[in-house]
Amino acid sequence: MTTPAAVIVDAAGYAQAVEDAVKASAAYYTGGTSPMDDDTYDRLVRAVTAWEADHPDQVLPGSPTGKVAGGAVEGDVPHTVAMLSLDNVFSPDEFTAWTASLARRVGHDVERFGVEPKLDGLAIAARYTGGRLDRLITRGDGTAGEDVSHAIGTVEGLPEVLAEPVTVEVRGEVLMTTAQFEHANEVRTAHGGQPFANPRGASAGTLRAKDRAYTVPMTFFGYGLLPLPDTDAELAGRLRELSHSELMAHTAELGVNTTAGTAVPGTTADTAEQVLARVQEIATLRATLPFGIDGIVIKADLAADQQAAGSGSRAPRWAIAYKLPAVEKITRLLDVEWNVGRTGIIAPRAVLEPVLIDGATITYATLHNPADITRRDLRLGDHVMVHRAGDVIPRIEAPVAHLRTGTEQPIVFPEVCPRCGSGIDTSEQRWRCENGRNCHLVAALSYAAGRDQLDIEGLGHTRVVQLVEAGLVTDLAGLFTLTRDQLLSLERMGETSTDNLLAALDIAKGRPLSRVLCALGVRGTGRSMSRRIARHFATMDHLRAADVASMQQVDGIGTEKAPSIVAELAELAPLINRLIAAGVNMTEPGATPPSPAAADDPDSSSEGTEGGSDGSEGSGGPEPTGGPLAGMTVVVTGAMTGVLEKLSRNQMNELVERAGGRSSSSVSKKTALVVAGEGAGSKRAKAETLGVRLATPDEFATLVTDYLV
Repeated sequence: MTTPAAVIVDAAGYAQAVEDAVKASAAYYTGGTSPMDDDTYDRLVRAVTAWEADHPDQVLPGSPTGKVAGGAVEGDVPHTVAMLSLDNVFSPDEFTAWTASLARRVGHDVERFGVEPKLDGLAIAARYTGGRLDRLITRGDGTAGEDVSHAIGTVEGLPEVLAEPVTVEVRGEVLMTTAQFEHANEVRTAHGGQPFANPRGASAGTLRAKDRAYTVPMTFFGYGLLPLPDTDAELAGRLRELSHSELMAHTAELGVNTTAGTAVPGTTADTAEQVLARVQEIATLRATLPFGIDGIVIKADLAADQQAAGSGSRAPRWAIAYKLPAVEKITRLLDVEWNVGRTGIIAPRAVLEPVLIDGATITYATLHNPADITRRDLRLGDHVMVHRAGDVIPRIEAPVAHLRTGTEQPIVFPEVCPRCGSGIDTSEQRWRCENGRNCHLVAALSYAAGRDQLDIEGLGHTRVVQLVEAGLVTDLAGLFTLTRDQLLSLERMGETSTDNLLAALDIAKGRPLSRVLCALGVRGTGRSMSRRIARHFATMDHLRAADVASMQQVDGIGTEKAPSIVAELAELAPLINRLIAAGVNMTEPGATPPSPAAADDPDSSSEGTEGGSDGSEGSGGPEPTGGPLAGMTVVVTGAMTGVLEKLSRNQMNELVERAGGRSSSSVSKKTALVVAGEGAGSKRAKAETLGVRLATPDEFATLVTDYLV
């Protein structure tokens, strides 16, 4: 979809638009603190361009059109070859028109295109002399840039010494990955600074900082390789003749980081249709990438085609940026709501001035916890950078501090539970009502009765509300002591529905330990982690006897999570005892308890990652043995069909594990198989990119037929 332009109605509006665009561009390219998000800037420049096309005799000399970096920045180190910007297209039709224009320029259809992600960072030229990095230069105004050589040694992927002693210039993008950005903000705020609004701004500011008391890592991705005046003549000639794809392969051989090792490596395409298909693939994977992209760069791959097309004053005519819808916008933080979850967690939620991001109107965003609010120094009335990609829950990156007016107000944290008025346990980053699960008992019981937990048919939300309001159930164990007379006393509860519910409760008593653990909702665990824990310990007795060291033996449980789980199980002891007394099963079928020797042996511990949530690789416990999926990590995505149609995602993961595999929610190089059902999107695309084996639901059902129940 084409990005709509703003509307300029007269010369005064045009002059103001030019001034606004140049100021925004200067802030963007120098410090990363622009008052506009990318989408707003793009629309403004398109409006300026459209007005100038209609009024060519009134174009102002300071206009950002036709200039590198909008004409807003300068440099003092000359580039040996101009370091240009890229023109943009926003739709398949605009891209097709560009390919036709390119074909006219070179005199024939372009033989091959290079297609690679447009990384959302800062363009840099890295000069190597005799294979040693001796200068870093920003793009600047395209003819000269700023010397930032003080940053040498702080950028990952940009080696100080190449694999060959050559004199060359590597061009590429310096950015912060998602993890690096979070780390940078933690370090920056710990030193009393304002958090960065987004990764690009963080990269721009960090790259230029000379006298900070701290350093934070950044990452480089190369996208160009060219000779310098002192380059050996033979090498220089060879570099000028190589295609773009060949140059990138050689860049990687020299030891420089490129996109080749990512889920969106640079590829080639023979036709415009193939290019557009690759554009869609990269767009689908965008939300899963560990770094930001704002489009796809398409280039004529062959050197001869590039030379025939030539370049303008601002951009090469042989390359274009296919811009994707913005995933970040600036809006205002209007309020903060404090909601209580089923386990008593008190979670803040941002109320935003509505903003359209990637086709969705966003009015709420996650704020994580009070400590995060404090660290980011958020205030009511702040302009904030909001990020949303695909189906990812919108989140606030940081306040746009330079837009503050002084009227912003501090966010007031609750002193008592906003739901029941009880005290608040603030001992951990995530605050919790002192009443725990009993604070929001209806939510806790509705969750426990859900399909992927105890799967109690006939016990929906409305029925749970009845039971709680009638005082018949005060905790999870109370469900299993309900009598026929008690149920019949409820409104709209006849004999048939009563008998059906009692039968469903009796079936639920026999669910495996993993389902019981999931129903209890131990903090820091979920469906996948509950299965790992249950398979590792096999019985509730062994689980309750586990200390912190023993808990860390479970795959995915690290030094921070283990104490929390052990403490919560101790806290839940009275409820667990009542469940046992009510006849609820406390064993995991087919699992064997760990031997005392294994529990005492620190070398037997898995490399427990603190991320160990439901999406981490592998599903834990001892290595599965036997079964058609033995040793395989399996990802299930899309809607299942055939004999698997009625299985929930949790049940599919259980099936994977019964057949000897490890379930995972993310595709990586470690993934052995992806079961791709109808509507499979980014995970299927990533599997294809990585060469991971794909199976349809019917093919997978045949593979595990002996394990279907």
